[in-house]
Amino acid sequence: MSSEDITRVAVSTVILSLKREPGDEHASVVMPLVRRVRDPFEGRWALPGGWLDVHEGLDAAASRTLAETTGLSPSYLEQLYAFGAVDRSPTRVVSIVYWALVRADEVEQAHPQENVAWFDTADLPPLAFDHDEIVGYALWRLRSKVGYSRIAHGLLPGEFTLAELREVYEAIFGRRLDPANFRRQVENSGNLIPTDRFRTGSHRPARLYRYNREVELADRGPLTHGLAPAPLPSESSRS
Repeated sequence: MSSEDITRVAVSTVILSLKREPGDEHASVVMPLVRRVRDPFEGRWALPGGWLDVHEGLDAAASRTLAETTGLSPSYLEQLYAFGAVDRSPTRVVSIVYWALVRADEVEQAHPQENVAWFDTADLPPLAFDHDEIVGYALWRLRSKVGYSRIAHGLLPGEFTLAELREVYEAIFGRRLDPANFRRQVENSGNLIPTDRFRTGSHRPARLYRYNREVELADRGPLTHGLAPAPLPSESSRS
């Protein structure tokens, strides 16, 4: 059998986090990319990943390649999709793609890795292979899933204010949400548990909430009726 007849399996990960640049009023969804140092696509940015070892499972490979390329350990990791178009690479490669959520404080604490840079998902450079398509699918999946699960928890600390939770939704959907409507919807969802602690600062103290641990972080389908948040209102697009 020639090398051209061999199909190799790779594991890649779309890693998503939130970041607010100095002076920005709103946070953005950001992701790390790795600059390729060899052909094909030398010098082009690509998703973190690597080859599947014959002795490891897919989840283990995703965690390993993620740590090796970015030094990150995600708070949420899920298999996204398998990409295997015949012409996606000069040699036959099937990529098992995961997507991961990482809190901003974890990104700040991670040791910077060589050839890795973070980009706003709304302003990505041209990517190697079919990684533009993969990122588009991952962002669609994130926007779809945040509406019926508590997946936003993967971008938040254990306790958070409603304003911090709303900021996650606004960054994911790319639009402003009415604070009063958002508060009413999430408080009626059954997903959040108020604590007796408050966040203090320049504004009046804000109550801290935590997620109801009896609700799964992310289900494979819609949550039981009554647990899922009501659909978010359509607000004016973010300027």
